[in-house]
Amino acid sequence: MTTNALSSLWTEPRATDAPERVPRDWVLVGVVMVAALLEGVLRDDVAWRSFATIVAVGLAPVLLWRRTHPLACVVMAFGTAMALGLASLLGGIPSVGLDTMIYVLVLVYALVRWGSGREIVAGLTVVAVAAGIGMVPDHIGTAEVVGGFGILAAAAAGGAAFRYRAESRRRALDQSRSQERVGLARELHDIVAHHVSAIAVQAQAGRAMAGQRPEAALEALVVIEGEASRTLAEMRAMVRVLRDGAPAEYAPKPGVADLVSLARRTPVPVVDVELPADLDELPPQVDAAVYRLAQEALTNALRHARNASRVEIRVVAGAGRLRLRVTDDGQVDPARSANHGFGLLGMTERVQLLGGTLGAGPEPEGGWTVDAELPTKVRR
Repeated sequence: MTTNALSSLWTEPRATDAPERVPRDWVLVGVVMVAALLEGVLRDDVAWRSFATIVAVGLAPVLLWRRTHPLACVVMAFGTAMALGLASLLGGIPSVGLDTMIYVLVLVYALVRWGSGREIVAGLTVVAVAAGIGMVPDHIGTAEVVGGFGILAAAAAGGAAFRYRAESRRRALDQSRSQERVGLARELHDIVAHHVSAIAVQAQAGRAMAGQRPEAALEALVVIEGEASRTLAEMRAMVRVLRDGAPAEYAPKPGVADLVSLARRTPVPVVDVELPADLDELPPQVDAAVYRLAQEALTNALRHARNASRVEIRVVAGAGRLRLRVTDDGQVDPARSANHGFGLLGMTERVQLLGGTLGAGPEPEGGWTVDAELPTKVRR
């Protein structure tokens, strides 16, 4: 497990959307430089005071690149600290540096927050070596050593925590966008497939009757025009939703009560609809899902059920469940499968999202049945 964790860390890419510089970065650098100058001027117990002040002030601008070049900033700052530690050790004097140099902890935070896995490993190695060398000249005790490394670890942990939080939000946003795309794809399929199937059936009927009954062909053209207009209007509404920044004007979603009008528009000789008396208590998402399921079942009957003359739609509610059953009397197409096509996939997704079940397949006596059961109370 440890090996897997290290391997995962080593291959971790850089954090996304790292800002180059923001106004507060300049404020931070300004405050650090003023603080270092004041400490260098007011303190007289600092070894090599002028040199230490120049180093503290000179390294402050490195903070401006801590997000875009975290490893380079850490190497520059802690490499300098390492050199000062070695100089102190060789010269036999206390550590050279100002208390203001604590701002290098920001670089440790930035390394873990924004760097790649390789940069984090390399940078933290430099930090640990520099910290160890810096503590030797002061001859500090074990408690101070533990405390010093604890502060460095806290800075790194802070960067890791904020990185994890940002990545969690990003993944949640990506998942939400993915679900929205799937939902829109499902809606687009349901809308276009149903209307285009109706258009195709009417066009075939009109062509077949054009020679014998021209008026029937004209009636088919009127139906085709209506279906095409509805398709175009619904697709425009969906495109408006997809465009960034465009206002979305949502029309009321059709529900169970609209199945009667849907049946009237479907070019099947007989579509029998049976609905429960009380439809007011259905959750909106269940209400819309039942309509889309019935619509897709009708579309499949138009496309795949050969010689279908009758479709029955039954909606029954009771005991906290709502059941939709759509059957047709057409001849089953041998190529038709309950696991084939985006239509049945979309129906299954709709039902599963609401905690229901779906079955679809041929009947022993002929025809095709779609049977869905949904809870009438959806958990939020």
